[in-house]
This record gives sequence, C-alpha cells and structure tokens, in this order.
Amino acid sequence: MADRISITGLRVRGKHGVFEHERVDGQEFVVDADLWLDTRPAAEADDLARTADYGALTDRLAAIVAGEPVALIETLASRLAAACLTDPAVQAAEVTVHKPDAPVRQHVADIAVTIRRERT
Repeated sequence: MADRISITGLRVRGKHGVFEHERVDGQEFVVDADLWLDTRPAAEADDLARTADYGALTDRLAAIVAGEPVALIETLASRLAAACLTDPAVQAAEVTVHKPDAPVRQHVADIAVTIRRERT
C-alpha cells in the first residue's frame, strides 16, 4: 500500500484553450496533484532525498502551466502527470486541472479534468 502526498490549489496563469482569446489573454488554472509513493524510507531516515520534493515539484508544475499553450486541459493534465512521474519515488500520480473561467455558455463554478497515471 502506498502513501500519498497531496498538492492542492496550485494557482498559475496560463494561455491554454481552443479559442484565440484564451491564448492571447490567458486565465488562471488551478492544479491539484496526488502522488502515491512509499514514504517509509524518508520517514525512517528523516531525509528529503528519499521522498518526493513537493517544493521542487510545484515549481515544475507551475512552469508547465505557465509555459507552452495547449488546446485541451486533458493535454495539460497529461503533461503534469508525466512531470510528477519523473520523480523516481513517485509510483502513481493523479492530477486535476481546474479551469474555473472556462468559456462556456452556462454558469458553472468550475470545469475540471482528472487523470491518473502510473509508472510502467
């Protein structure tokens, strides 16, 4: 059974979307990431090198959201999950990308995509 580290509510401005105004003006995206890993080695040694460094990971995730635009938040979520899995301690990652200002005709509080990826 794996342990979980959660990153909740990472807010970053990005220029993702299918419409031109989204890519020009940008908007805020909110990212949640759950990482599954065995934290026992880190806890027993009290050693950051034996677990996922969530400080460094939040910087990588923020850079991806602020970086190269994509049309779909599904693509963005996939890239973020792949970044989580680059940490050798992480066995699986579940990432949710929220797009609270998505340009839809109806009033909604949020539009979000959640994906889960595991190390192969």
